[in-house]
Amino acid sequence: MVPREQGDEAIVADGKEDEVGVMGVDGADEHHGGGGGFSMKSFLWHGGSVWDAWFSCASNQVAQVLLTLPYSFSQLGMLSGILLQVFYGFMGSWTAYLISVLYVEYRSRKEKEGVSFKNHVIQWFEVLDGLLGPYWKAAGLAFNCTFLLFGSVIQLIACASNIYYINDRLDKRTWTYIFGACCATTVFIPSFHNYRIWSFLGLGMTTYTAWYLAIAALINGQVEGVAHTGPTKLVLYFTGATNILYTFGGHAVTVEIMHAMWKPAKFKYIYLMATLYVFTLTLPSAAAMYWAFGDELLNHSNAFSLLPKNAWRDAAVILMLIHQFITFGFACTPLYFVWEKVIGLHDCKSIFKRALARLPIVVPIWFLAIIFPFFGPINSAVGALLVSFTVYIIPALAHILTYRTASARANAAEKPPFFLPSWTGMFLVNLFIVVWVLIVGFGLGGWASMVNFIRQIDTFGLFAKCYQCPKPPVAAQSPAPLPHH
Repeated sequence: MVPREQGDEAIVADGKEDEVGVMGVDGADEHHGGGGGFSMKSFLWHGGSVWDAWFSCASNQVAQVLLTLPYSFSQLGMLSGILLQVFYGFMGSWTAYLISVLYVEYRSRKEKEGVSFKNHVIQWFEVLDGLLGPYWKAAGLAFNCTFLLFGSVIQLIACASNIYYINDRLDKRTWTYIFGACCATTVFIPSFHNYRIWSFLGLGMTTYTAWYLAIAALINGQVEGVAHTGPTKLVLYFTGATNILYTFGGHAVTVEIMHAMWKPAKFKYIYLMATLYVFTLTLPSAAAMYWAFGDELLNHSNAFSLLPKNAWRDAAVILMLIHQFITFGFACTPLYFVWEKVIGLHDCKSIFKRALARLPIVVPIWFLAIIFPFFGPINSAVGALLVSFTVYIIPALAHILTYRTASARANAAEKPPFFLPSWTGMFLVNLFIVVWVLIVGFGLGGWASMVNFIRQIDTFGLFAKCYQCPKPPVAAQSPAPLPHH
């Protein structure tokens, strides 16, 4: 392994990484931040600082789901909507912390064995394999890849759903074809290290959209006869709750974001800080929209559909489209890495060869977005069946099993956090998360979201041409001509 003192050049243009220890290099943030002279390429393209990681987490955590949270509030009611956002936000931050601890543990052990990670991006399934064995690797790989696959599908569906509110001359399915081709260009972005400017812009775009929703709803005021009856049905309640579980379960790419950092061990509380900022976007926008439109949102899973068409809304739609392109890349990049490793091209230095090899990953995503264009309900189904295991249950169980022995705890690379300095306390929190998510998220949430999802299929059918589009007015029939005598 290259000594840490020599690891002062991080991921280069082809997205690969020279050796840097898990603790990083002293002064790495400053060195890579431009201390050796300003470079526009480095400023826009090479990111590995704490701030880069924060922008990546916050930008990736809330994208199109921002537009479906008002719909969830109409299913849950105002109080439950707010409480569940806070509850799942902190739960998601805790399990992201666990993932970061397990990454540091895995990498520390491997570095002691002399393993080099030059030209190799560590992924979550490899962490599970190194700490717990091949069965855990298989489970992590299956859940993570399937979740990220459908996460990419959801971004593509959202693109088509949003652009329709600017240009309805084309149906949503046609827009899905177009944006599928556009999103395929993410194959040229080598790694999360190269998302520096995109993460920054993406969060700015989401911030504008969130505050546009809140302010526009307040200015618009409550619609005539507005009603706030939620929650009315258990199916709707748990569907909404599972969408919020999905909202704060965006840390399936935590390991890849950490690996792109110059000092991965600094990641521990970054996701929590990102979540606190995301609260300032999700809570005001969802609450204001539900206050203004109430039960109307039950039939409008995209918040844009209820707001008047004007330049402010068009700007929000366009910014969200760009952000969804970025988030599509975030969800797809780990899939690209897995595919590269399968076909033996992960250490290839040619961007173009790797981009060409990645294209087959985009095709099934494109196809699934056309089959299941159910913007909103698909979030809940993915949340219950995939997110519940991928980023809640598996990390919590993995942490318990990794540190189940006294020797493992004594030699742990990361000790318990200052606010919970007891291993027993950590294990109890982890156990609570496993039981809660298994029963409420996967069990009740899975039942409710699948009932709702099947209802969408029965109502609109697979390959729906224009999901939840307003029906064109029926032309009045002209009176029959009088008979000629």
